[in-house]
Amino acid sequence: MILRGKIHYAWVIVVIAGTMGLITSSMRFAAPALVPHLIDPVEGFGWSYAAVTLAFSLQWIVLGLVSPYVGFLGDRYGVRKLLLAGALFFIASMMLTGIMTSLWQYYLFFGVFLGVANSIFTVLPVSGVSLWFRRHLGVAMGIVWSLQGSGVIVLLLLIGAAFSQLGMQWIFWLPGIVGGALLLLLVRFFYNGPAAIGLRPLGADADEPVQRPVRGREGNEAAKVRARVFLQQARRTVTFWNLIGIHYWGCMGHQVINVLIVAIAVDRGLSWEQGTLVLVTQQLAGVGIRTVVPFVAERWGSRNVWIVGMALQAFPLLLIFFFNDPWAFFLFAVLFGIGQGCEVPTFPIANRQYYGNVPQGSLFGWQNLGNGLGMGLAPVTAGFLWDITGTYVAPLIMSLVFSLMGLVSAWMLPSPRVRLIPDWESHLPATPRTAE
Repeated sequence: MILRGKIHYAWVIVVIAGTMGLITSSMRFAAPALVPHLIDPVEGFGWSYAAVTLAFSLQWIVLGLVSPYVGFLGDRYGVRKLLLAGALFFIASMMLTGIMTSLWQYYLFFGVFLGVANSIFTVLPVSGVSLWFRRHLGVAMGIVWSLQGSGVIVLLLLIGAAFSQLGMQWIFWLPGIVGGALLLLLVRFFYNGPAAIGLRPLGADADEPVQRPVRGREGNEAAKVRARVFLQQARRTVTFWNLIGIHYWGCMGHQVINVLIVAIAVDRGLSWEQGTLVLVTQQLAGVGIRTVVPFVAERWGSRNVWIVGMALQAFPLLLIFFFNDPWAFFLFAVLFGIGQGCEVPTFPIANRQYYGNVPQGSLFGWQNLGNGLGMGLAPVTAGFLWDITGTYVAPLIMSLVFSLMGLVSAWMLPSPRVRLIPDWESHLPATPRTAE
C-alpha cells in the first residue's frame, strides 16, 4: 500500500499536480510583463491597453465557463483522459501564439485555446489531490500551490532576462515545447484515485476497506449520479453560491493588479525593469504564503483566512494611490501578494470543511466559474477604463472596490466546523450509494 521508502503515492500525486500547475499557470500569470512590449509599435504590435487585456479576459472567461463541465467530466470519467487533452491544447496554443501576426489570432490562440487548457489544469489536478487525503490535505495543497507559483517567477525572470535575445516567439515556444513534453509524461503517472492502484487515501483508518474501482459504463453512470445528486443538494445552500462569489470578487480585485501593475509602475516613473521586479516581488510573496495558507485554513478555518486575505488585497492599494516612490510599490507588492495568495489555495480546504468527502471536481469546477469570470472581466474592464480616462486611477479604484466586496462576502460565511449537508448521500439511489 506504500511505495518503497514508505512514501505514500498520495505525495507523488501532490508533486505531479503541483508541477502541472507550475507549467500551465506560468504563462497565464507572467504574461502581463509582456503588456508594455505588446503595446509598443516597434518591438510589438502597437495594440491598445484594452485590446491587449481583452485576450487575458477571454482566457479567463473561457476557463470559467468551461470549468463546471470539466469538473463534472472529471468526476464521471476520471481525470487522466482530460489531462491528456489539456496537455495537447496547451502545446498547440503556445506554439500558435508564438507565430501570431494579428489581433484575432492573439484572441483565439492565447485567449480561447489556452483558456481551455488552463481550465483542465486548474480544476482537475487540484480536485484530484483531494481524493488522496483524509489527513494532511492542508500540507498537500500548500505544496501544490507553492509549486504553481514558482513557475510564474521562473517565467517572469526569463522574460526580464532574455526577451531581447529570444524575442516574442520563443518566449511562448520554449515553455510550450519543454513544458508540454513534461505534461505528457506526468499524465502517465496521475491516477484517478487511490482505489485505481489498490490504496486507501492517506490518513484513512486501517480497517477502512480499499474501494473497488468500478470501470466502464457502470462506473461512469454511478459517478455521474453521485456528482449530480451532490450538486443538487449543495446548490440549495447559500454557502455554495457565496463561495463562487468570493472567488469572483477576489479575482476581480487582484487580476487588475496582476495585469496592469507593471504598466502602472512604468506610468508612475519606475523603469520597466523595476516594474517587472515589483511583479516578481508580488508573486514571491504569494508563493511564500501559499505554502502555509492551506495548513492555516485547515487549523483555524477557511473563513478567517479569507477575511485576512481580502483585507490585505484591499487596504495596501492606498500605498500606491498616495506614494510614487519605489519603496511604496515594493511594500505594496509584499502585502498584496500575501493577500492574493490567501484566496485560491483555501478553496479545497473550505470544500472539505463545509461539505466533506464529496465529488470534488464538480464543486471546484463551479467555484472556478467565479474565478474565470472575475479574472476575465477585470483586465478588459480595467484596460478600457485606463483608455477612456487616460490614467491608472480608475483601475486602482475598481480593484479596491471589488476586494472590499470579497471581504464582506468572506465575513458572511458560516463557521466551517459544521458540515452543511452531512446527509446528502441519503438522496442517492441504491446502486450508486452501494457502489461507494
